Amino acid sequence: MGKVSIDTPLNEITLRRYEKPYSLSKRELVKKTCLSLGILQPGDSRDIIVDIFHALLLAEKESKVLSSKEVEDAAIGLRKEANLSMNGIASSNIRRQLKRLKDDFLVEKINGGYRLIEFMELRELFEKKIEKFLIPMINERIKEYLKKLEEDI
Repeated sequence: MGKVSIDTPLNEITLRRYEKPYSLSKRELVKKTCLSLGILQPGDSRDIIVDIFHALLLAEKESKVLSSKEVEDAAIGLRKEANLSMNGIASSNIRRQLKRLKDDFLVEKINGGYRLIEFMELRELFEKKIEKFLIPMINERIKEYLKKLEEDI
């Protein structure tokens, strides 16, 4: 048998639209944001990413860079506060989720710690890194594929 090619995208993005954010708890608001940005899948019971993102948002308010251990401790504290199971709290998983947030242009690693990129407000971060940078880049590549397909078919 020959080699099987795996098509690995250079970038991908999932965006979802939900009801307006009326009267949600802080955790539910963070969770809906994670769902909206595609960093959490609907129905996913492994939602430690919500607590990791929440911890980074809280640190951003104080312009604080967190080590992966501090992110882990904060996420565990948030899960305990919400009476949630401790699924997904392994250090290796915390680091993997931080890498996902980094790959999605939401978080950066600086001086051995993590923070929202340049401590930007979320709206500004979304506009600059996703809306004005990532989405146009993806759209342009799709148009290249469509043009090539039209020419070759």
